[in-house]
Amino acid sequence: MTAILDQIRVGIHAVWRRRWLALAVAWGLALVGWLAISLIPNTYESVAKIYIQPQSILPQAVGINPSEQAQDIDSVRQTLTSGDTLTAVIKSTDLARQAATPRDMALMVTRLQNAIAVKSTQDNLYQISVDLSGGGFSDSQNAHLAQAVANRLVDQFVTGSTAGGAAEAQRSLTFMDQQLAQRGAQLQDAEQKQQAFDQKFMGSLPGTGSIQQRMDASRAQLQDVESNLAAAQSALAAVNGQLAGTPATIPGLPTPVVAGTTGGARAQLGQLRGQLAQDQALGWTDQHPDVIALKNQIARLSSIAAAEPASGGSGGAATSQPNPAYMSMRAMVAEKQATYAALATRHAQIQADLASFAAKQASDPDITAQQAKLARDHDVLQAAYDKLLTDREAIKLRADAQNSPGSTQIRVIDAPTLSKVPAKPKRPLLLSGVLLLALAAGAGVAFLRAKLQTSYSTPAALAAASGLPVLGAVSYVRGPKQTALEAQQIKWFAGAGGALVGAYLLLLVVEFAQRGLMA
Repeated sequence: MTAILDQIRVGIHAVWRRRWLALAVAWGLALVGWLAISLIPNTYESVAKIYIQPQSILPQAVGINPSEQAQDIDSVRQTLTSGDTLTAVIKSTDLARQAATPRDMALMVTRLQNAIAVKSTQDNLYQISVDLSGGGFSDSQNAHLAQAVANRLVDQFVTGSTAGGAAEAQRSLTFMDQQLAQRGAQLQDAEQKQQAFDQKFMGSLPGTGSIQQRMDASRAQLQDVESNLAAAQSALAAVNGQLAGTPATIPGLPTPVVAGTTGGARAQLGQLRGQLAQDQALGWTDQHPDVIALKNQIARLSSIAAAEPASGGSGGAATSQPNPAYMSMRAMVAEKQATYAALATRHAQIQADLASFAAKQASDPDITAQQAKLARDHDVLQAAYDKLLTDREAIKLRADAQNSPGSTQIRVIDAPTLSKVPAKPKRPLLLSGVLLLALAAGAGVAFLRAKLQTSYSTPAALAAASGLPVLGAVSYVRGPKQTALEAQQIKWFAGAGGALVGAYLLLLVVEFAQRGLMA
């Protein structure tokens, strides 16, 4: 510890012996530094704070999430520093005086882009700052210009957040309308080509769509008809079986036999023969189940009628009545036969259609490929048109939600400030820093100068350097004249050092006086 203190004392002594060199270096560096600081133009900053509260219910209901709302605000931030926006700001302020030519305007726009900062300090709170300096304007003019530019940017931010979405939505809707019109014309052209092709090649063929689609549809219909035809045939056979086992008449009450009248068997036989004649008139063949049943009944009653007397006395004979169940069964048989005939006709028609399709394919095999291509083109255009239409409605709904009253609340928390104090440079701090660096540099130069000389401040330093023991040291004895001269030099040194500090204080006074004039 003692060695360290000795080194410190030696260093201080070495600097003190060369104090004039240290003071000269300090003066030189301080003057150069202060001159450089004085040449730095003052920069005045105007700051405004804006709070944005997005509507949280309706936008989310139509698919606008908070991240998309943040992107919209970011787009407004980027718009603020765009060339068009800054050009309008320049023309509306005194900056236009420095932008007489297009080149000057471009330089001024670049200057403003570097001077404007828009940042988010916290959730939904944005800060707009404008820093202006120099440019041929005084400090007061730069301060007022910074405030004016900040005011214009705040207005642009507020109007851009509300009207920007509407303008963007209108541009999107205009583009979508153009695309819809183009796709609609293409779709209409594709439909006309399909209609012309169908009329030319498919006009005589049943169904719609391509040949393959029509054949697939016909095959599906044929399968349904065949299954229904089989079911109808089974139902008809079942009803015919029931009809064969059902008598056409049932016995009734005995009636008095009047002389000259025909017996009951003969009367029933006459009814059956009349019914058989009626069925044959309808076109029923001898193989028809009803006809076979009637003939069987006629044959059975013929033997009974032959044994029955031609005329009777006072006695009575039992009469027969038509069987209601038999008549109902006959109606069911007629209905089943009609159904079966219709299905058989439909079956034959579908088979004829399939034969026509096959013949068409065989006669012109390129028709299928051409029709498939037309159908594919039409489907692609139809899908694109439908998607564009859906997207357009979604964009319109989102735009209405974004531009609805109260969808986004924008409040100016702090209006643009008029700075009375330069934001930079921090001239008092820089002046103090230059003074401290100048003093440190002067002391450093003096210390290095001492190190370059081959003299030793203490006997111990001499012994350490020579490696020989030091027997003693002779102290420096000052006389009256020497003491007076050294006192005079100390006064001069104190005056020069005080002048350096005074110059520093004077610069501080001038700086604060200028700030007072700004206020």
